[in-house]
Amino acid sequence: MPPKSLLLPMIKFEEVTKKYGSANAVEDISFEAKEGEFIFLTGHSGAGKTTLIRLLLREITPTSGKVLIEGRDIKDLKSEEIPFYRRKIGVIFQDFKLLPDRTVYENVKLATEIDGRTTPKEEKKIEEALEKVNMSSRANLFPRQLSGGEIQRTVIARVLVQEPKIILADEPTGNLDPETGRQIVDLLGQAGKVGVTVLMATHNADIVNALKHRVVNLKNGKITRDDKSGKYKND
Repeated sequence: MPPKSLLLPMIKFEEVTKKYGSANAVEDISFEAKEGEFIFLTGHSGAGKTTLIRLLLREITPTSGKVLIEGRDIKDLKSEEIPFYRRKIGVIFQDFKLLPDRTVYENVKLATEIDGRTTPKEEKKIEEALEKVNMSSRANLFPRQLSGGEIQRTVIARVLVQEPKIILADEPTGNLDPETGRQIVDLLGQAGKVGVTVLMATHNADIVNALKHRVVNLKNGKITRDDKSGKYKND
């Protein structure tokens, strides 16, 4: 029999509600994500997608319910544990968040510098990550010299170097043309093939319908559909 830890879902929400005053940002949310699973979080602006991501990052905590990562309720994390917990998570936002005064290579290397990992082995990982996202030839350029797609590829390379267990992507294709957006999501899908759990918040129906991953749809803070057929629907 496999160890108990291998039987646990990577992510589990148990009846999670988050209130701001008297308003519910999310209400009674329950779902699981397995190791290596790719899930689209869909729904209109204000549906609760970003709140779920912030809960997973432990930026906020539930008003009620539990958010479990590999079986541990992250609400119980001590303040000194939170930075180490977040190292398990790669984050990709629509607004990129690259440092403008660092090159592509230096921006990716930053992920290893923060962790104190600067060995030759880590240098090789940086080179491999840039190669995976087809940015090796652009390694010495600065963000201002890149297209939107190239910037987002750099962000993905920085995430891959972290070797995360979970990737959270909040509208990562929002500023990109459809073809480039599709390429970015394909790269995230490749991470899932090596055991990384990916949650991507989006309202891009074309990308969702093209890639056929599981869809968890939110409306007014509640899950209205959990569909493994991979179809985007306006609930």
